Amino acid sequence: MEPIYHLCDLVPDPESLLVLEPEELAGLLLQAFKMSGHKQFSRHNIMLSFTHGTPPPYQVPYANQIPPVIAEAWAWLERECLLITKPTDPLWQLLSRRAERIDTPAEFEVYRGASSFLRSLLHPSIEREAWPSFSRGRFDTAIFEAFREVEIAVRDAAGFDQHDHGVPMVRRAFHKGTGPLAERSVDDGEREATSALFAGAIGSYKNPNSHRRVGRDDVAEVGELLYEQATC
Repeated sequence: MEPIYHLCDLVPDPESLLVLEPEELAGLLLQAFKMSGHKQFSRHNIMLSFTHGTPPPYQVPYANQIPPVIAEAWAWLERECLLITKPTDPLWQLLSRRAERIDTPAEFEVYRGASSFLRSLLHPSIEREAWPSFSRGRFDTAIFEAFREVEIAVRDAAGFDQHDHGVPMVRRAFHKGTGPLAERSVDDGEREATSALFAGAIGSYKNPNSHRRVGRDDVAEVGELLYEQATC
């Protein structure tokens, strides 16, 4: 069966399809591609099926309204490198390796959520260490990797030995009286707050993820945690 008929099974109501955002419909389109079992796809043939299919997947007047919406979702899949041009025949397209790894709607939502975050805003060390895990939905690992980089940066900046680590090390680094990273130009209360901020971050996010599976599954929450490290 052609992919577009699987899409019709997934979204039988054309009015519901027409109000979907491109990235929402893209997930359903990708699901339809996989349900079809086909290895290559022709945008021209799929668009033609709306008016020349037997039977057409959606009835008049939707047969003319839906193709532009499908084209938007198709373009989103191309932009995200989920749909690529067949190297030996540019009239056909294939699912990319990245698309092949997305097996469920939940996995697509993880990918879509991660792709909405601007990777360029992350601190270079956070991007290098944590982004691969984040983009694959391994959120506990990504958080641990990000806050480990914060811990390393604090230790190096404070000039401490490699065996110094964790909340005690961070508190020493930012101690209001003796800490090498304490900001002398602000009052004691602000210095204490900075110490609590960094120590609390390590204690709340890095430490639990190094000892157990915390089970965070909110892509927005985890993304915000990674971004917050860019301002540290």
